[in-house]
Amino acid sequence: MIPQAIMKKFDEYCEKNGIDGRKKEEKLEALKKAMGKYLYEPGEAVGIVAAQSLSEPATQMTMRSYTLASQSDRLSKVTQGLPRLIEIFDARKTFEKNMIIHLKEKYNSKEKAKEVATKIKETFIGDIIKSDSMDLVDMRIELELENVGQRDDVKKTLEKHVKGCDISSRDNKVYVKPAEGDYKNMRKIRNKILSFHIGGIKDISNVVVVNEDGEWIIQTAGSNLDKVLAVPEVDVSRTTTNDLYQVYEVLGIEAARSMIFSESKDTLEEQGLEVDDRYLHLLADTMTFDGTIKSIGRYGVSGRKASVLAKANFEETKRHLINASFYGQTDNMRGIIENVMVGQVAPIGTGMVNLTIDMDKMRAAIRKEK
Repeated sequence: MIPQAIMKKFDEYCEKNGIDGRKKEEKLEALKKAMGKYLYEPGEAVGIVAAQSLSEPATQMTMRSYTLASQSDRLSKVTQGLPRLIEIFDARKTFEKNMIIHLKEKYNSKEKAKEVATKIKETFIGDIIKSDSMDLVDMRIELELENVGQRDDVKKTLEKHVKGCDISSRDNKVYVKPAEGDYKNMRKIRNKILSFHIGGIKDISNVVVVNEDGEWIIQTAGSNLDKVLAVPEVDVSRTTTNDLYQVYEVLGIEAARSMIFSESKDTLEEQGLEVDDRYLHLLADTMTFDGTIKSIGRYGVSGRKASVLAKANFEETKRHLINASFYGQTDNMRGIIENVMVGQVAPIGTGMVNLTIDMDKMRAAIRKEK
C-alpha cells in the first residue's frame, strides 16, 4: 500500500510530464517495487542493523584523510573520512569550520566575486593601518591608516570601545591619549585597539575566490551563516556551511537533520562506501527527534537512555550502576541491550509477542489425531 502523500506526488509528477494510460501504470508498478525494497519485517531490530551497517564500513575508512590548501585551490583543510564522521556523530562544536558561498547569477564574475569576498572577510584595525607608534612626549598612541577614507570608521569604533581616552584625528592619522599616561598602560591599550573588529563578517578569517564548473564561488576559513545569508549578493539557496549548530540556529532542526544525513552520506561516498539511506535517516532522526541536536555518546543519545543497564553497557559502567543504586532506580527491561545482557529473550522478532498454550485443547487435538 503506497502512502497517500507519495501517491499525491506521483500523480502531480505524471500530470506535469503528461504521463497517462499504460505508461502511468508501468511507472506505478515500478514505484511499488521500489517501495517494496524499503519495507522491513515487524519486530526487526532496525536500530542494530543501522548501527552495524554504519560502523562496519566506517572502520574501513582512511583514519586521517584531509584535502590540504597546499594541494589545491582550497583555502583550508577539509576534514574527510572517519574524522569527519566523528565530527558529525559527536555533534562537535569546535573544529575547523568553513563555508562554500554561491553568488547570485548577476555577480558570477571574478571581479564581482572578489568584491564580495573582500566585503565579507573579517577585518581588524591592525589590518588597515600602515603603522602604529607610541608618542612618549605627548603620551599618546598614534595610528597611521593606509586609507584616509577609513579614518572616521576607526575613530567611531575607538570612541565606542575605548573608555577613559581622548580620541582625535588629523589627515590619515588617529590619536588615542589615555587618561593614565604610563608606558605599560599605553602598550596594553595599543594591543587591545589592534584587535578591534572594524569591518567584514565576524569569524570569517579568510576568503578565496575559485572557479568551479564555470561558476565563481567563495570559500572561507571560518563560518557565520547568519550574517553571510544577509549579504545581498549571496545566493541563500545554495550557500553551505559545515557547522551543524549554525544550520540549526539559523534554519531550524529539520535543516540540521537534513545536514546530518547529507554530510554523512557524502563522507561515506567519498570513501567509495555505499550505505542504505534508511540507516542514515534513522541516525539523523535519533539525533534530532526532540527538537535539539544530540550527539551519539555518553552525553547524548546513549547517555539519555531510560535503561540503567543499557547506559552502563556503553561507557562509565561503575558510575551508572552506583548512581542507580544510590537513587534507587528501576530498570524495566524493555529494551534489547539490557535483555541480552541478562540472557532473556529480547523484545524483537518472535520475542515481541507472548504465546500461551491451552493444554486441554492440545491434549484433545492429540487424542483426535490418534
